[in-house]
Amino acid sequence: MKIAIANDHAALELKNELLVYLDSIGVEYVNFGTDSKDSVDYPIYAYKAANAVISGQCDRGILICGTGIGMSLAANKVKGIRCALCCEPYSAAMAVTHNNANMLAMGARVIGAELAKTVVKAYLESDFQGGRHSRRLELIERIEKGQEI
Repeated sequence: MKIAIANDHAALELKNELLVYLDSIGVEYVNFGTDSKDSVDYPIYAYKAANAVISGQCDRGILICGTGIGMSLAANKVKGIRCALCCEPYSAAMAVTHNNANMLAMGARVIGAELAKTVVKAYLESDFQGGRHSRRLELIERIEKGQEI
């Protein structure tokens, strides 16, 4: 599995800790985030990572900003992205198993590094269950296309 990871200036330290974690568990990644603490516009980085997921360059993505809200909002504007903002492992696992989330967002000012690692672990170790959840994803896709449901 290859992960697109992106961050803004507020999440540089957490991203760096997560990169070490991903290395330790043997997960390949592409860094689309900033490597500076200088203020940047997070939508640019969310867009780059989301496009890497949609294009197939990466299988899933992880986005980190101060709260995770801005990154998740920006990523979810990219057609086909299902980015879930999570701050604990249960929601991260359910985002994948029930909603086939292809991106995870977290807030560096909300979550500590150790908890963030457990959230990432749950996200990466989860698989979409399909079944009744597929029907619901089809409804979400219809909404995305502007169709009636």
